[in-house]
Amino acid sequence: MNQQFILENIVNDLGLKLNAVQNTINLFDDGATIPFIARYRKELTGGLDEVQIKNIGEKYEYYKDLEKRKETIIQTIQEQGKLSHELEKEILNCKEKQKLEDLYLPYKPKKRTKATIAKEKGLEPLASIIWTQLPIKESKEQIISRFINPEKGVNNSDEALSGALDIVAEWISEDAKIREWLRNYSFNQGLITSKVKKEWKEKKSKFENYYDFSEPIKKSPSHRVLAIKRGAKEGVLTHKVEIDNDFALSKIDSFVIKNESFVFVQELRNAIDDSFKRLIYPSIETEIFNKKVEEADIEAINVFVKNLRNLLLAPPAGHKVILGVDPGFRTGCKLAVIDKNSNFKEYKAIFPTEPHNKIEEAEKILLDLITKYNVELIAIGNGTASKETQSFIKDVIKKHKLSVKSLIVSEAGASVYSASEVAQEEFPDLDLTVRGAISIARRLQDPLAELVKIDPKSIGVGQYQHDVNQSELKKALDLTVESCVNYVGVELNTASKQLLSYVSGIGNAIAQNIVNYRAENGGFKSRKELLKVPKLGNKAFEQCAGFLRIRNSKNPLDNSAIHPESYDIVEKMAKDLNTDVSSLIGNDNLISRIDISKYVTEKTGLPTLKDIISELKKPGLDPRKEFTSTEFGADINEIEDLKVGMELPGTVTNVTNFGAFVDIGVHQDGLIHISQMGEKFVKNPYDVIAVGDSVKVKVLSVEVELKRISLALIRS
Repeated sequence: MNQQFILENIVNDLGLKLNAVQNTINLFDDGATIPFIARYRKELTGGLDEVQIKNIGEKYEYYKDLEKRKETIIQTIQEQGKLSHELEKEILNCKEKQKLEDLYLPYKPKKRTKATIAKEKGLEPLASIIWTQLPIKESKEQIISRFINPEKGVNNSDEALSGALDIVAEWISEDAKIREWLRNYSFNQGLITSKVKKEWKEKKSKFENYYDFSEPIKKSPSHRVLAIKRGAKEGVLTHKVEIDNDFALSKIDSFVIKNESFVFVQELRNAIDDSFKRLIYPSIETEIFNKKVEEADIEAINVFVKNLRNLLLAPPAGHKVILGVDPGFRTGCKLAVIDKNSNFKEYKAIFPTEPHNKIEEAEKILLDLITKYNVELIAIGNGTASKETQSFIKDVIKKHKLSVKSLIVSEAGASVYSASEVAQEEFPDLDLTVRGAISIARRLQDPLAELVKIDPKSIGVGQYQHDVNQSELKKALDLTVESCVNYVGVELNTASKQLLSYVSGIGNAIAQNIVNYRAENGGFKSRKELLKVPKLGNKAFEQCAGFLRIRNSKNPLDNSAIHPESYDIVEKMAKDLNTDVSSLIGNDNLISRIDISKYVTEKTGLPTLKDIISELKKPGLDPRKEFTSTEFGADINEIEDLKVGMELPGTVTNVTNFGAFVDIGVHQDGLIHISQMGEKFVKNPYDVIAVGDSVKVKVLSVEVELKRISLALIRS
């Protein structure tokens, strides 16, 4: 494998320094994770961020795959005895997978085609005569007659010529230069079109905008491509990529025809026409659409990643006693209390709304739980009966002058968690709905710690998430969760197995071993103790230690983001100031006297030393924003209550490339189209809005039957 070729291409593709790329690749090969490299190896990478490091990793995998594919292709062509020096050189210099496959196409083992059948009939020499266009002295009829052979199934001149042209048509379709030109032309000049199928012509559907649709495919945004793809999958639409066929054919003519006076020139044009319609263009059209789908997948996955990151890093309510409420009408409301450390305490059911209206009984139960556990916050799921339940709870709080605040919390994915193996393992004796109430409370207390237990796809912040490449989606979402978990840090003695599994270098097996060790030994006293956990060796310790926190450890640095490999530096700093580490932490006066240049070594440079100083000032600081909440209007409960012109508070639940969805408390999110996000043109919704934001909106239109709500963002 040509490592230098790989390295040079990554440097050119990403515009990064050679040394930084080389060191990052070495770290990947050594088993380092993206969060670890970004946080603790800044000297080696030149301070690359997680996105840049991730890009290097992706490019590295791409070029490694490309090099392996080259080896296979060269070997296959060599075995056929057809590998020329020029072809080998062209293959070795190839930087794109698609171009490589174009070069390989003429040598790729094939199923039986018209051309292979014609070759079996001995017609390849005739095809070569037509293809090479060399001067010939005989007439067409004389040349063709030499290949008539009834024993091989060539009974007359027409059959001989037809078979030869089938071979020529295949050669044309396999020409790498022709394919490359047609691919580029189709992508740059083609139109993506969609039509409604006959049986849907008179019916309404969510694909109505695409019943007779056309636009340049190059400019077609991801959400439209994925909508067309889904429409076709659901049997509503058909789609094509349309180009100027006459222009394309004339261009292919110029590639193929070298001699206009050649005796077989018209037959050659017939082969070009046949090749274009039967072989090349159907293949290129599929490639182009698939390429757009791949681009759309990447964009849709990026949308999901951005939304998921914002959701996971939503401000936590923190170490507070919380009452979780899973609201409902007929089945009642399930109440579950969790303590400051997320431990489940007690469960009750109440029936304060229609059809039961057991208000007095519900009030007594609610009051008992609030006073018994000193509840500080009440988290109400935003599903069915949420507004009615919140109205009841607010009345109780007001009536009894309680210092408790009630909040509506997204319960997206809570039902998935409730029925999951994780929930069954945590609460084997509790009902699904009780688990849901606990999850609602916990996601208010610490969204990240709770949401990692749910498959990210079930959280509902994606754009066409079920239509994109599922393996790529999972990979991207897992990396996002891993990034968020390590960015925030994890409390080693209280974190769930699921949360621990996302910590750099740990994974599921070691996470379970940590939980087992914790249960057997009563918690960790220091980071060093991690080395006693089965399967957690020195490499895993190096990767994970800096991201794990231990409150009340003997060594106060164990509750910081300072890596154990740097403890000796901090100890030297403290010693030089005639103090100890405990006294140094959080002491701005002492910290300001540290001259970090004195502590630079071959291994530890200024980037790491600056991080150490920042962490000494505010050790273990949660990087997430301060907790805030949105209060919905009390008189707006259903979509029917909305009127055009109303101004309402809301919470952003999802952001896409075409706008943002907002929960305004009517059990149906409204859409702020990108055109309604500001007085000036907004190119990217993420520039102005994010999942979890509290916003004020104006109602533009309401379609009750279709459950469509159009909103405008009110900028303060």
